[in-house]
Amino acid sequence: MTLAFDGDRLLAAVDVARTALVEDGQSPGRHLESTPEGEWAVAHYFEADLPGYRGWQWCVVVAGAPGADETTVSEIVLLPGEGSLLAPDWVPWNERVAAGDLSPGDVLAAEPGDHRLVPNQIDTGDEFRFDDDRTDPDDIGQIAGEVGLGRRRLLSPEGRDEAAQRWHDGEYGPHSDMAAAAAFNCVTCGFYLPLAGALRPAFGVCANEYSADGHVVAADYGCGAHSDVAAPRGEGSPAYDAFDDGALEIVPATANAGGDATP
Repeated sequence: MTLAFDGDRLLAAVDVARTALVEDGQSPGRHLESTPEGEWAVAHYFEADLPGYRGWQWCVVVAGAPGADETTVSEIVLLPGEGSLLAPDWVPWNERVAAGDLSPGDVLAAEPGDHRLVPNQIDTGDEFRFDDDRTDPDDIGQIAGEVGLGRRRLLSPEGRDEAAQRWHDGEYGPHSDMAAAAAFNCVTCGFYLPLAGALRPAFGVCANEYSADGHVVAADYGCGAHSDVAAPRGEGSPAYDAFDDGALEIVPATANAGGDATP
């Protein structure tokens, strides 16, 4: 024998659902609607007047069973309603980072498959080739430009030394706040492009858009976006683990001897 679903009894169990909320410590508002949720269950919705949860509503699911007269409360949950205030969609930290966000002490790891970096044994084509069959006239022109051919005047040793001293003492030198907080130097970074000529051992250009992009940096400068920085583990940021706000302990305030409320 198949027993029909006693829908009227469960649909009418508004008081049962409200009592369950009150016993759970809530203060439900008016009853909004009752919705069948399958063959033996009904969901009752109530207004929820809670700070920070505008437009949300309480949902209490009550259930029955074939041949039984009892009404059972299956679950109580707070759900967003139409027009409710919701948090924005979560965006992972590494997708929120923008150029200029890096500050002293910050750590920013490159993604394992970052297309801007390759293992150091791979030929990147950054050096000139002089094979007889593949010599490019443009390469020859670039080399001529580097040694000064075609320019009426060149930087003197004194002028070069003054520039090097300015760069060394400046924002992208080894004594800056950013460099002092960094664990690695630029000379070991995959984003570091050494300068040509006499300044090559001491200076290069940063090619990391999130750091000193396009600036001349000292070889012993450094920042938290070094190509060898380890990526964070878990769901936290590079500097901190994920924070579980469900682990908070609520401690009631008590009165001390002076009458002041102290936690």
